[in-house]
Order: sequence, then C-alpha cells, then structure tokens
Amino acid sequence: MDLTLSDEQRLLRESADRFVAETFTSEHRKKAVNDPLGYSPDIWKQFAELGWLALPISEAHGGLGGGAIEIGLLMEAFGRGLVSEPFLSTVVIGAALVAECGTEAQQQAILPRVAEGALTLAFAHSERAARFDLAHVDTTATKTAGGWRLNGSKIAVLDGAAAGQIIVSARVANANGASGKLALFLVPTGAPGLTLRDYARLGGGRGCNLDLRDVQLPADALLGDGSDALPAIETVVDHAMAALGAEAVGIMQTLLDTTLEYTKIRKQFGRPLSANQVIRHRLADVAMQVDEARSMALRAALMANAEPVARGRAASGAKAKIGKCARFVAEQAVQLHGAMGVTEELDIGAYFKRLLAFDTLFGGSAHHYRRHAALSGRAHA
Repeated sequence: MDLTLSDEQRLLRESADRFVAETFTSEHRKKAVNDPLGYSPDIWKQFAELGWLALPISEAHGGLGGGAIEIGLLMEAFGRGLVSEPFLSTVVIGAALVAECGTEAQQQAILPRVAEGALTLAFAHSERAARFDLAHVDTTATKTAGGWRLNGSKIAVLDGAAAGQIIVSARVANANGASGKLALFLVPTGAPGLTLRDYARLGGGRGCNLDLRDVQLPADALLGDGSDALPAIETVVDHAMAALGAEAVGIMQTLLDTTLEYTKIRKQFGRPLSANQVIRHRLADVAMQVDEARSMALRAALMANAEPVARGRAASGAKAKIGKCARFVAEQAVQLHGAMGVTEELDIGAYFKRLLAFDTLFGGSAHHYRRHAALSGRAHA
C-alpha cells in the first residue's frame, strides 16, 4: 500500500497549515468565543473560496470529489489552530447525509449551496437515553395530510443554532402506531414548534439541545425516498470519527511541539528542564502517543470506504485509542508547563479542553472498545 501523498494532497496540507497558522491566532480564538455563532462568517467564506467546503462533495454537485484522506489533512490542520468553524457538522456530516440519503433533486438543491458557503447544516441525532447507540431514537415522525409531524428531543447538536437547516432523525410511526424505520428530515431552524437551547462547547464552538413539539413539515422535508436511514447514519458517523481523530492528532502535535519548546527555555536550578532525563523520557512517551494516534487516524481514513464491519472496526478502534492517547498527551503537556498550563496566558489550556471534549463526541473510549469487540466477533463469526 502506497501511503505517499500525491502532489495535490501535499499542496492541500501546506496551504491549510499556512492559512491556519496565519489566521487562527490566540486573539482570533478569543473573539470567536464571544461571537453568538461561535465562528467567523468571513473566514467561512474564505473556506469556500479555497475550495475546502467543496472538497468531499461530488463533482456532479459542484464539489471536488475528495475523500477521507483529504478531509483528514484538513482536519489535522484545523486541530493545530483549534478551528471552530462548522466544517465537521456541515461538510463532513451534513453534506454526506444528503449525498447518502437525498434524492437527486435534494442533492442538487443543497450540496452546491454548501460548497459555495451559502448554507450550513447540523445533524440532530443524539438523545439522552441513547448512550451513543445510533439505533436508539425515540423522536417520532407521523404522516399527516400535508406532510409530517415531528415530536421529541435531541441533545448535543453541533452548531445547531447557526445552521440554516437541521437534519433530524426520527422513527416513522407505522399505521398501527408502532415504531418503524428510521428516517431523516430537513427542518429549518425557525420552524414553529422547534425550540433551541444554545450553549458554548468545551474547547470552542457551540452546540444546542432541541425540543420538537408538533413540528409540521411539508412532504418533501423527508430526506430521500423513505428507506431506512440507519446504515447511512452509521457510515457518516464512522467518517466523522475518522475526521475527528485527525483533528485530535493536530492538537496533540501542537501540544508536543509547544511543550518541547517550553522545556528548552524554562530553567530550573540553572539548567533547562529538557536537560533532565526524566523530562526527556516523558517527552518521548508523549511523542510515541502522538505517532500511535496518527497511525490510527490514518487507518480509519484508509478504511472509510470498506465494507461496514471493517469500516466500523477501524473507526471505533481509532476513536478508542486516540481518546486514550489524547488524554495522556493533554495531561502531560499541562503538567510539564506547571501552573502556567491552565492559565489563559498560554494556549495549552484551550488545547487541553478540546482534547477532553474529543473523547465525549460520538462515544468515549469505553464505548468504542465494546463496539470494536462486538464488530470483531461478527467479523470472525
């Protein structure tokens, strides 16, 4: 297997690293925290001009036709700058769900607008009782004379308040009222009966919880032809975990680089911290964890188009392992910086928070170790 990046991929990585380093400074991040959207619309337009929003969208719908490797290169650069723009929610998840489930008319109406930066999306799927089980959905969709009626609640909707459209999962009620197959619906953020409770996320960006009370939707709000949406949701979430893993690698690499530089200039007892053998051993351990995480993220990206069991094992394996690596790297970086590591004077604390948040998105390490084991049993059955 040739793992060498192509010329186009190298150019993408270099341009993303350069743009992030020049744009996402500490001052910019502080401004983004106070923005009600949680990100800068001007920078989002620049993402569109650079072609990043069109990267994974097919050429037939105004995109560039990129894959998981290209997304990983971008996300790693985004991790280095703690980017809070809704790239994951809009492009990696939202646009992918439209591409997987939507009719041709829906794809033509939505995907070019995403690529142009004119439309942001969010995915409302998680529920309090689900505990990361993608098949556990209590929100209901009932067929009406004019379309659909939605009732239920959703939590941890990434960038939901800033989205133009929210893709909501719901169980379609059968004729006898029993719970049926899973479906996806396009819900405008201003729909009557929809209540959003917005909040700041740990480590940057914003999320929200949703309440849907008799939300009336037209018939064409159903995404696709009504087929069971669970396989598509599993596919897209696996891809999202691979992208998040790449972002975490970018964060960890920045923490390693920053901590290494700090130990060279910080002196104790007349010599740099890095002259201490114990400190060197710690830094070596951190470097090993970063490389292990990078390998797992790359494997998840390479397996993105594999058959479902193999893809799921790679994604869960990466999420579980990178989650453990992330916690170790974050804790060591803070400890080696001392009390300075948790002050706002340095960026270490912000990177630390983002890594802690990584382990909770789409399930923690314990959940994905169990999922990996379960899928491994199916693979060898």
